[in-house]
Amino acid sequence: MPDDRKTRTLKHVGIAAAIGALAVAAFGISVRANSERALKEVAAENAMLTVALVAPKQSGDGDGLVLPGNVQAFNSAPIYARTNGYVRRWLADIGDNVRAGQALALLDAPELEQQLAQAQADYQTALANQRLAQSTAARWDTLLGKDAVSRQEADEKAGDLAAKIAVANAELANVKRLRALLGFTRLSAPFDGTVTSRSAQIGALVTSGTAAATPLFTVSDIHRMRIYVRVPQGFSSQVKPGLHAMLTLPEYPGRSFDAVMTRTAGAVDVQSGTVLVELQADNDDRALKPGAYAQVKFPIAAAAGSVRLPSSALIFREEGPMVAIVDNRGIVTLKPVTIGRDEGREVEVTAGLTGRERIIDTPPDAIATGDHVRVQGATVAGAGGAADARG
Repeated sequence: MPDDRKTRTLKHVGIAAAIGALAVAAFGISVRANSERALKEVAAENAMLTVALVAPKQSGDGDGLVLPGNVQAFNSAPIYARTNGYVRRWLADIGDNVRAGQALALLDAPELEQQLAQAQADYQTALANQRLAQSTAARWDTLLGKDAVSRQEADEKAGDLAAKIAVANAELANVKRLRALLGFTRLSAPFDGTVTSRSAQIGALVTSGTAAATPLFTVSDIHRMRIYVRVPQGFSSQVKPGLHAMLTLPEYPGRSFDAVMTRTAGAVDVQSGTVLVELQADNDDRALKPGAYAQVKFPIAAAAGSVRLPSSALIFREEGPMVAIVDNRGIVTLKPVTIGRDEGREVEVTAGLTGRERIIDTPPDAIATGDHVRVQGATVAGAGGAADARG
């Protein structure tokens, strides 16, 4: 009996120990499973992209169309040398007002002067030969009337006279050509204007006929200025001759100039998708300068239903520009849009948005429709809700 009681007691102790071990193992497995579940939830939470939203703004009617413009002189002429020589004097400098025909510089061309002297001597020789041939032909014509010479001999003398006249005319043309070239040693202004550049230096050698040569002077007529603007194709139909625009320059803050559109190229540039237009503005006070950069504001109303977005909200794909829209459950949808005008920090979207969307600002390149994101400062549905929303 004592042995049976001892055996029974040991059996109970073993069973209790086994039950305890199983309980400890079950507890450990449960803790480990909970930890793994928590880690997965944390990893999923950390893997979810956090985004900032931007709200579209309605475009106002008074926004206008602001585009960069390039200011040019009404007329501008670079003055090159038409003959080789050395600069003897320059008579006008930058900023000087000059009249049409006024001398700008004088060149020395000693070789050309000698060529002219030689040409004049050759012309005199040709004239002497012409006079001799003329008198000879006249005598032979008289002799022919008396049947003292043959018709052939008289015709030969007449032909020699014609040849001598042609030679004299050629020598005279050469003299006139060299005189014209010698006249180019005086560089003059082609019209009333202002000297805007000068590279002529006393004693410098200048050569003609080189396309890469620097102009000795540039004369610009700046009493009135031309402003060239490239207008996007979508607005070209609203920009017509006679339209008044406001011109602003960075050196005159707070001041605007009135410019009137005078003409349009009437063709879309295939490289930029824009139409080149020209405006003109009076420049009585010389405030506008050739080559200046300007902002031109056309009084064009924004397209109906258009909205404004920061340019950072755009995504550019093969299909064109898009924006990433997120709903209140954090589900992303990529939507194509049409850009009307690009103003740097902001763009005008003329189609694709109603203005009530929640748009992701600075979306990552890899974002796609159906992605689940977290909005800053908002609580969104969990992964299960996202799956249901996709379904």
